[in-house]
Amino acid sequence: MGPHCTRASAAPCPHCYTFRLAFSLSDAGVLSLLRPLKPTIMLVLGIESSCDETGLALYDTERGLLAHALHSQIAMHREYGGVVPELASRDHIRRALPLLEEVMERAGAARGDIDAIAYTQGPGLAGALLVGASVANSLAMAWDKPTIGIHHLEGHLLSPLLVDEPPPFPFVALLVSGGHTQLMRVTDVGVYETLGETLDDAAGEAFDKTAKLLGLGYPGGPEVSRMAEFGTPGAVVLPRPMLHSGDLDFSFSGLKTAVLTHAKKLGGANICEQAKADLARGFVDAAVDVLAAKSLAALKKTKLNRLVVAGGVGANRQLREALSAAAKKRNFYVHYPDISLCTDNGAMIALAGALRLQRWPDQSGKDYAFTVKPRWDLTSLAR
Repeated sequence: MGPHCTRASAAPCPHCYTFRLAFSLSDAGVLSLLRPLKPTIMLVLGIESSCDETGLALYDTERGLLAHALHSQIAMHREYGGVVPELASRDHIRRALPLLEEVMERAGAARGDIDAIAYTQGPGLAGALLVGASVANSLAMAWDKPTIGIHHLEGHLLSPLLVDEPPPFPFVALLVSGGHTQLMRVTDVGVYETLGETLDDAAGEAFDKTAKLLGLGYPGGPEVSRMAEFGTPGAVVLPRPMLHSGDLDFSFSGLKTAVLTHAKKLGGANICEQAKADLARGFVDAAVDVLAAKSLAALKKTKLNRLVVAGGVGANRQLREALSAAAKKRNFYVHYPDISLCTDNGAMIALAGALRLQRWPDQSGKDYAFTVKPRWDLTSLAR
């Protein structure tokens, strides 16, 4: 059982993978090695490797984001139509150290300047997570630095704080990506409440599956959005699942099925380009309507006036336009990370690590035992 696992049973947790570098320590030994960091100013190296992007970054709590570098594996996975976990892990191994050299050079930083190393602990692909965790803990051991494991989704939630005018706490967050669709109340770092979530497919997955049904390229989300730009508004009207359910949950499997049914009626693989564009437009309009409506309902329920949008689908132009228009009309604030930081990246991991260590210095350590969690509930992070 991993050292951070919350299971009461002594049996191994099937969702945790624990490794220890070089030596083993008792719990007392681990505690003796925990080192408080500087309370306000620190430089944190962030490492992201949860899926098909390798990202490294340096974040300074006084100067902000100093440098970040990202390698995407899209080209490698395109011929397979999706992420191949083994290939993803191998590519993370190849890319991590060159990216480290790049961010250190761009930031003008030396190893002695770094106060801690943050890495994505989960959720994600087990093999990919292990690569990032291994790199982080190996560097930390060699450089005599403490490490801290970060929840991937917490990184996304906090990524809008990297902008010049970050939103103050508390706020509602719409976390929308290929693997997750959730509405969260964010009171502070580590204080998260789930307001609603998808009951089946994530929004990003529905985008990807729609792209595949329409014979578009990989990754599907951006391709569907681009195709929708050429669609005729209202030419195809698809259902808005759970739009009037009275709660804040989502469901996108029915929308995906509706796209499949409509595509078959139009001739399946032989569908013409304009019909594809109209269907893509109908899909995007339906998905955006649901995401926007549920977000507004979450603001009303919580009586908050700030919405943060994070995750890969947060880069979608139609979604941003719909939420920005609603914000003007209903007098609330909406915040997004920079487009370049909507995808997985090391900057959000470095930021999350720095914010956690400012609040809870004891969360870092030098035992160099690491646990990765391919499945990990975000709300379990509350102190």
